[in-house]
Amino acid sequence: MIIVRYADDVVAGFEHEADARRFLDAMRVRFEEFALSLHPDKTRLIEFGRHAAFNRKQRGLGKPETFDFLGFTFICGKSRQGKFLVRRKRRSDRKMVKLNEIKEKLRRRLHQSIPEQGRWLKQVVTGYFTYHAVPTNFHVLVSFRHHVTDLWRRTLRRRSQTAAVTWERMKRIADDWLPKPRILHPWPQQRFAVKHPR
Repeated sequence: MIIVRYADDVVAGFEHEADARRFLDAMRVRFEEFALSLHPDKTRLIEFGRHAAFNRKQRGLGKPETFDFLGFTFICGKSRQGKFLVRRKRRSDRKMVKLNEIKEKLRRRLHQSIPEQGRWLKQVVTGYFTYHAVPTNFHVLVSFRHHVTDLWRRTLRRRSQTAAVTWERMKRIADDWLPKPRILHPWPQQRFAVKHPR
């Protein structure tokens, strides 16, 4: 089995369904001893992993279910070579919340100079990339940077009715200040490939 926990969020993985069901039942009993209960909407037993797609297809079911954990949606996928791959995708609802927050703060920074706005946006985008730049999530980084650039362009156009900010000019401004999207985190098999001298 494998357990990944962060605060009160837990994902537990098992090779056999019977083990997963026993674990879930034991968790419920253990929680009840402390007058606690598992969240009914967040607690699920799903088939996930390298054989999930094939097994579900054999039973006439659809694609494997996905699950959300720490702001990412985890998906059973395949690499370009056709091998099993866990895909991580940023939850779209969280991305929209962040973009709306940036939009609101840009309005308050409307009359700042481009360098002042650029320095602030650079920090925001860098922070977003630092957390979300995981393998299989590159297109989300590209999309996020594009949306931030567009929000910035609209803010600059709002400042003056006469000074048009074309998309070409805006791309140059963004390239001066915003980091380019790139994957910053290693693949899980690299991260956990720890070798001991023993």
